[in-house]
Amino acid sequence: MKHYTYDEWLQYVRNEITGKTREEFENHLYRCDQCLEVYLQAVTANESSLPILSNETSFTDAVMAEVSKKKGMVPDTKLEEQKSNKKKPFYKQAAFHYLLAAAATILLTFTGAFQSLATYANSLETKQVQEKRPSMTEGMMNKTFAWMDSLEKKEANKK
Repeated sequence: MKHYTYDEWLQYVRNEITGKTREEFENHLYRCDQCLEVYLQAVTANESSLPILSNETSFTDAVMAEVSKKKGMVPDTKLEEQKSNKKKPFYKQAAFHYLLAAAATILLTFTGAFQSLATYANSLETKQVQEKRPSMTEGMMNKTFAWMDSLEKKEANKK
């Protein structure tokens, strides 16, 4: 990985490089902590030449408002007032959905759907218990002992 020098980062901070090179520098900052440290040193050294914000809070609010507008997140205040005055239909309210879920639960309980699910789950569980397979460790131990026994037999045959 190529690292940039302090002088190159000073040029970046002073905006003395081309757009493509600037993009390369920015992408490099995402990957390289060493150059990030050098970049921060260059920013600190050039801090007096950077623009000063007169009111940081209003600047932050203005930037966030612009970002929200770009994403379509800041609604028109009149539109919001109209929406708040309109009442939602009953089927779009949370209470309707809770009632619907409760009714479905009661229906499934009384029809025995949950009981059959519990029985099915129990039968699967008992099958798994009955199909007890040796563990991986037991299998390895058995194979090792078989291999050692075959070595002993070979030694006995040689004598």
